[in-house]
Amino acid sequence: MGSFEIQGGKRLQGSLNPQGAKNEALQVISATLLTPEEVIIDNIPHIRDVIKLIELLSDMGVRVRQLEEHSYSFQAHDIHIDFLRTPEFGRQVAQLRGSVMIVGPLLARFGQARIPRPGGDKIGRRRLDTHFLGLGKLGARFHYDPQSSFYHIESDQLTGCQMLLEEASVTATANIIMASCLAKGTTTIYNAACEPYIQQLCKMLNLMGADITGIGSNLLSIRGAASLGGCRHRLLPDMIEIGSFIALAAMTRSEITIKDVCYEQLGIIPDVFRKLGVDLRRVGEDIYIPAQDSYRVDKYIDGSILTISDAPWPGFSPDLLSVVLVLATQASGSVLVHQKMFESRLFFVDKLIDMGAQIILCDHHRATVIGLDRQYPLRALEMSSPDIRAGVALLIAALSAEGSSIIHNIEQIDRGYQFIDARLNRLGASIIRK
Repeated sequence: MGSFEIQGGKRLQGSLNPQGAKNEALQVISATLLTPEEVIIDNIPHIRDVIKLIELLSDMGVRVRQLEEHSYSFQAHDIHIDFLRTPEFGRQVAQLRGSVMIVGPLLARFGQARIPRPGGDKIGRRRLDTHFLGLGKLGARFHYDPQSSFYHIESDQLTGCQMLLEEASVTATANIIMASCLAKGTTTIYNAACEPYIQQLCKMLNLMGADITGIGSNLLSIRGAASLGGCRHRLLPDMIEIGSFIALAAMTRSEITIKDVCYEQLGIIPDVFRKLGVDLRRVGEDIYIPAQDSYRVDKYIDGSILTISDAPWPGFSPDLLSVVLVLATQASGSVLVHQKMFESRLFFVDKLIDMGAQIILCDHHRATVIGLDRQYPLRALEMSSPDIRAGVALLIAALSAEGSSIIHNIEQIDRGYQFIDARLNRLGASIIRK
């Protein structure tokens, strides 16, 4: 288990480019299974979850070639379906929650898929019902074996239909879209997730020969095709990393420029940080954050305390609530952070409290942060990263704290942020990987 040793209290300066979007990468890489032709994907981030998925596809028989540092070619011409029944497949998939997105493509093209309960962050219950209910409406049959913890899914012929998803799940929407592309007839998905990741997936599939309309809305229509072909696709910059860097700049009183962010794809993310008092400025497709000694939290018009909560797109991403919570600890003013989706995602606040933050954990989903305008700076601490987003939030806290902090289990951070230590060290941070 690796660790970071962080010497905090340093002001950073410079510019950096965000990595390609992790969540988009997991979807579009899985989509390469839909065709025997070559698909080239650019701007792929070098992070653990993405590399594990690429290795999994390679072991399944996909011909994978790295063309450049962040560009890969995939050709799923000769898939070894029998590999899905091996212990090695079960071991690899169980380590990676994003592997659930291979189910839709495998089912659509080969009529079968197997998957164990996927791994990933321990942030609360993350059920797969929406995936299987949607695929079931297309004609899939599935069985769960509680002894092996494996799901078995099969179909003779997927057939398009109208469906209403019980939740706007991003990964379930992606799975159902990919399966529908090769189904017979037309599929209509209402209450579909419409995050930029889903929009990007749909645009890529259309380049491959799919017929998807309604992109960007929560009502999608997919006319099934007999087959799909190859294409070339570029990932968006990772909006969660962009938000993390915005919080980092404000917390550490640093002057940072985030380059090529595809600003129009960030939705309300910049406005939420502005509500927290962060001075961020759009300069073309860049975001410039000047050094700030203090930042004041907005209040509502009636004077009540600001609430930051997550919601399906175009609402605020749940993946950024952890960094918002950390950012609020050094603000001037109070904030109620309401994490609606996952019941365990706020449990890392005990570490922030140990660092001196004024936080009241109201329940599993809500925390009130009392910002005292840096009157009580955070203290250095030895701690462990429980998940990707909490891990980077703790890293931001450690970089702002005076003294030397240790963060263990940094493999969690590496799952979502590529070379984060080296990139921040180039801006003047002091992070030693051990």
